[in-house]
Amino acid sequence: MKKFLTALLAILMVCTLAACGSKDTADTGTTDETPKEGTVFNIYAWNEEFKGFFEKYYLGTVPYLDTDGDGTLDAYYEEAPGKHWVDEGVEFKWTIVPSDNSQYQEALDAALLNQENAATDDKVDLFLAEADYILKYTDSAVTQDVKALGVTDFSNTYSYTVEAASDASGTVKGVSFQCCPSALIYRRSIAKEVLGTDEPAEVQELLNSWEKFDAVAADAAAKGYLMTPSYAETYRVFSNNVSSPWVDADKNMHFDEKITTWMDQAEKYVANGYTLTEGIWDAGKNAEMGKDGRALCFFGPAWYFNFCMGPAHEEAMGDWAIVEGPAAHFWGGTWLLAPTGSDNPTIAAEIMNTFINNEDVCSKLISQESQFTNNQAVNNKFASDPEYGSEFLGGQNDVAVFAELAKNIKFQNITLYDQYMNEGLQTYFVEYLKGTVSREDALNNYFKYINEKFPAINTETAK
Repeated sequence: MKKFLTALLAILMVCTLAACGSKDTADTGTTDETPKEGTVFNIYAWNEEFKGFFEKYYLGTVPYLDTDGDGTLDAYYEEAPGKHWVDEGVEFKWTIVPSDNSQYQEALDAALLNQENAATDDKVDLFLAEADYILKYTDSAVTQDVKALGVTDFSNTYSYTVEAASDASGTVKGVSFQCCPSALIYRRSIAKEVLGTDEPAEVQELLNSWEKFDAVAADAAAKGYLMTPSYAETYRVFSNNVSSPWVDADKNMHFDEKITTWMDQAEKYVANGYTLTEGIWDAGKNAEMGKDGRALCFFGPAWYFNFCMGPAHEEAMGDWAIVEGPAAHFWGGTWLLAPTGSDNPTIAAEIMNTFINNEDVCSKLISQESQFTNNQAVNNKFASDPEYGSEFLGGQNDVAVFAELAKNIKFQNITLYDQYMNEGLQTYFVEYLKGTVSREDALNNYFKYINEKFPAINTETAK
């Protein structure tokens, strides 16, 4: 990590010098005040979710609406803000690398470290990052101040999204096109049998604390149901509410009380048959979303139930609703970051401004893509619309629920190690829950994993 940051600082110094006068005006026919930008705009991402939104609502090159009802999208967004770049011959090139086993970060890091020496058409112009590792990039020289690029209006964005994209001195390095408050997603039919009601207000009252949640878990099991489909289903609810970071300023690792409480809950739930030893993305968990599913509660934001609950959409449409649950929390989010050394700063700024401040685009993200946007004015418009509702949620206005939950999101006690800390704990602890190793051995395996990833971290303080 030290070598990595040293290299990044070197890049910043070189790129700063380049920005101060290395443009060859004789070749480009431009002045230093109006530099010619590149004709290839390179974007790095780990999946195609944002790529789809980008092509539909920024470039207007992909249809977004089925106007004749034949099941095929045929209407193009004629007012797409970036359409003029297509007309001017700019090529938008995507590099998509899966995030599994850190593949995406490794590919991105290699590209950023080569940013200075890369050919103009190969320089990274925009890249995406998630909450679990965003600090790795915002607190480094590989990203630049977006306000200097022309992204200055954050009046409608949620404050935590700006905080997450800022470095230690408060310099904003990027924007998020979405806000990700996470909700308790429950199955209405099972709620009626276990709780006697499926009305959101009444369900929330019965599940608004962990004590009540545990009591309902016992009732659900007695009736042949699961409280959750995965031992890790509630993990984010706990980890988002820790009072201390995984690693302190002296590189000492610590278990927050909320994390140990989750471990105890997972152990109890597996032992009592309240949940399964399936992972968050495992097929066994996904099966619980289908017509024969037995799980009462799932947890996730708008992107989760809209894009990750396929069996629920195919076999149980309308049999769901959302509430806050035992505690407010968020899950994920996608930030657009501006890399140092890009030769397309104008386009980068326009993209960022479009996805946080263009109300028409943000409205389409809700009405056509079932997103919860990073524009409060647009979200509030849909939240107060009595005609708006989600078919998946039986007509419930999910935007109204998320608008309230978003008020309680906190981005705190975050470290650049969190992705490995959080995912590693779940990976190694489940081996204990499955009975293949002792609890002590599971944790020792976890500490060994962290030591291998980050030798500078003192794991002894967590034992």
